[in-house]
Amino acid sequence: MAQISISNLTFYYEGSFDNIFDGVSFSIDTNWKLGFIGRNGKGKTTFLNLLMGEYEYQGVINTPTAFDYFPYSINVGKYLSASEMISSWKPGCEEWRVICELGKLNEDADILYRGFDTLSLGERTKIMLAVLFSGENDFLLIDEPTNHLDEKARECVKNYLASKKGFILVSHDRELLDVCIDHVLVLNRKTIEVQNGNFTSWWENKTKKDQYALAENEKHKKEIRKLKQAALQTSSWADKNENTKIGFDPVKEHDRSISTRAYIGAKTKKMQSRVKQMEKRIGREIEEKEDLLVDIEQSIDLKLNPLIHHKSVLINIDKYGLKYKKAEKVLFDNLSFNIKQGERIALHGENGCGKSTLIRMMLDKSGYKLPHSVNKNSCENIESQGVCEIAPGLVISYISQDTSYLSGSIDNYCKEHDLDKSLFCSILRQLDISRSHLSKNIEEYSEGQKKKVLIAASLLTPAHIYIWDEPLNYIDVFSRMQIEKLILDYQPTMLFVEHDVRFREEIATKEVNLATGIESILFDVLE
Repeated sequence: MAQISISNLTFYYEGSFDNIFDGVSFSIDTNWKLGFIGRNGKGKTTFLNLLMGEYEYQGVINTPTAFDYFPYSINVGKYLSASEMISSWKPGCEEWRVICELGKLNEDADILYRGFDTLSLGERTKIMLAVLFSGENDFLLIDEPTNHLDEKARECVKNYLASKKGFILVSHDRELLDVCIDHVLVLNRKTIEVQNGNFTSWWENKTKKDQYALAENEKHKKEIRKLKQAALQTSSWADKNENTKIGFDPVKEHDRSISTRAYIGAKTKKMQSRVKQMEKRIGREIEEKEDLLVDIEQSIDLKLNPLIHHKSVLINIDKYGLKYKKAEKVLFDNLSFNIKQGERIALHGENGCGKSTLIRMMLDKSGYKLPHSVNKNSCENIESQGVCEIAPGLVISYISQDTSYLSGSIDNYCKEHDLDKSLFCSILRQLDISRSHLSKNIEEYSEGQKKKVLIAASLLTPAHIYIWDEPLNYIDVFSRMQIEKLILDYQPTMLFVEHDVRFREEIATKEVNLATGIESILFDVLE
């Protein structure tokens, strides 16, 4: 057990106007299971890289331990196996240790010897975690291990990490954080704090603290208003008194001219002095309280403009199946469900079962034009059977999994997608993307910020149905709750794929399992 201490850490990227970290100090224990929480783009991955010695910085980082980082870099030939990559990932790592760790992740050793490109995302993640935990005396830095993983793989990773210690876990999955951590490291707006507990206990404490701070701030605002009103009154009296000197005729009142003007001048000077003193007092009051709200996450309520269709059933799927033409691989068959206005349906199933393919077939049937070339021909190799009916004139707002095609300026993106730039930037600001980022090219954004570009575009598009394919990958927990509130407030018709269990539980009215074809009603919004 050792202490990692950070003192007066200051860091900024070359060419940037803002510091990522500005004189922050804290310490953490290498025996902790530490959850790292913060908004997208606030510096979580940057901090991990600072610990790894990747960047120069000001201040002191005292690290009496070695670090290892997940995910490992994969710059290898596509037919190379994981077994051949272990030594480059973790020099000195013994393969038998990796095999033991894979057993704890419910995987057989044979996946180490298959071509890495043939492995699923879940299998790749498990191999990397097995290698990561096969060393000794390392403090492990784990950066978002469950993105794109289905629920089964997430559950396995969650149970595995819950049995370990000595790591920092960056994740936006509230369920994962609650089960796997015993301390939180939080990037607030202006500070960094360390607290004992998991995500839920931290959030409850934070909510109470924020409510108290808001109440105190309201008292402060009322006092400031009174002080300003008093200052304004005093200033008015001073001005009125000064104006009595205007038009004064010393010839008519030569006997009293000197004494009267001196009296008025002295009285005015005294009043003006009181005004200045009051202004200083107000300034001091504001200065004393100016840090009161700097760390409060005050999410702005988002807006949505769902359209109403003249038909009650928007999409009808009846005894529907999909398979690859050449490989004859069946994705699913005999699937039946429909989407009525006001319903929010979650597509559920393991990775590779056909959720995204089903969505693309629906988009193709509706005549929706996909925004990029990656998936344009994705339906050509798919053979379907059964019924997939789309209501005529259906307007769809779609979010894809993929963000790799995003590039160029915000201005060009808005022109390309016929979006009002002012409203679009306003939504991005509400999703906590800074003004400085709005002038950057989108390819410079973090993965979470790129996702927010797609979300903002979808929210700005009036639609009969919102079809979102894993919209929350990389999205910070504050924005997730912000989006949950938006959907519950406006209750649009939705079809979505999302592996965040808590998001599904909050949002979905129905769940459709592609593996079983079973439709589960979670609650009926149409009653």
